[in-house]
Amino acid sequence: MRLRKPGGFWSPAGMAIGWNQAWRAEVDEWISDQLVRLGRRPSGEIEQIKLRSWSLVLRVPAEPNQVWFKAGGPGCAYEAGLVAALAGWVGRSVLGPLAVDRDRGWLLLPDGGPTLRSILADGDDQAHWERLLPSYAELQRELSGRVDEMLALGVPDQRPRTVPVALASLLADTDALMIDQPGGMTAADHDRMPRLQPEVAGWAKQLDEFGIAPSLNHDDFHDGNVFLRDGHYVFFDWGDASVSHPFASLLVTLNVIAHQKTLTPGSAELIRMRDAYLEPWSAEHDHADLVEAARLATRLGKVGRSLSWRRALIGGTPEEIAPWADGIPGWLTELFEPDLI
Repeated sequence: MRLRKPGGFWSPAGMAIGWNQAWRAEVDEWISDQLVRLGRRPSGEIEQIKLRSWSLVLRVPAEPNQVWFKAGGPGCAYEAGLVAALAGWVGRSVLGPLAVDRDRGWLLLPDGGPTLRSILADGDDQAHWERLLPSYAELQRELSGRVDEMLALGVPDQRPRTVPVALASLLADTDALMIDQPGGMTAADHDRMPRLQPEVAGWAKQLDEFGIAPSLNHDDFHDGNVFLRDGHYVFFDWGDASVSHPFASLLVTLNVIAHQKTLTPGSAELIRMRDAYLEPWSAEHDHADLVEAARLATRLGKVGRSLSWRRALIGGTPEEIAPWADGIPGWLTELFEPDLI
């Protein structure tokens, strides 16, 4: 089970992707210009919350409410254009930006309030997930007709038919797989992996045959990336997003729930969550087919998560990416592990 991007902040003196003092001055000027345009008044010093190879996040104190700046790294810069588009397509379900610079991958976002994770930490019932998952599924169904537009925005194409080629590319990238290095893939597993390639191709073909339309996959969909506003769930942080089989979203979601609650593969609670998510498709597809599609999509999603980490680490120096580099080989070796559902 591969859980990454934990809480806590890592702020090195400099990043290889150009986030230096001059660049930061440009950011601060842009933020100031946008606050003026929005009629908001700064009320304190801008605070750096996170700096990684995949994003910079700043908290901007302002009146009447604080706002947030986010810049995507080289492999995730498409998020700005995607978020702007989502605000127009499914506005109530996403955190709509206050300002966007798509060319530079910059977003200015309103404060979203408490995350679902903070609400659950206060002892609220996990039944939130049983209400949230169908809501997210309906969003995916609504976006299934926007695939070409999302791809045109630069959202990565990870539909099932692309996965076998992507797997071959990953297996050839032995530097990223860190063969026989701490946290890397063992040479034995690397030798085993090509034998999985025909199976992966078969899973992709079988998954496509169910006829479930591809859509947007958040690909880091957990309780830390959901707000609860006025009784409505709002989804944010789309920097890992891809166009894929929609059911691949279950991979991270159910892994996180299993980790938080110490659940074993196939546990009743995970099955209940899976079925809550699948319900919006139940009028059009047999339940057994949906269950099999979810199993295959989450398997292929492990390749997608490895690709997501490879994108996220683009531009970082070896020292900067070292804490996260095991995500690339780690998710691939999950292909050898039992299905969670």
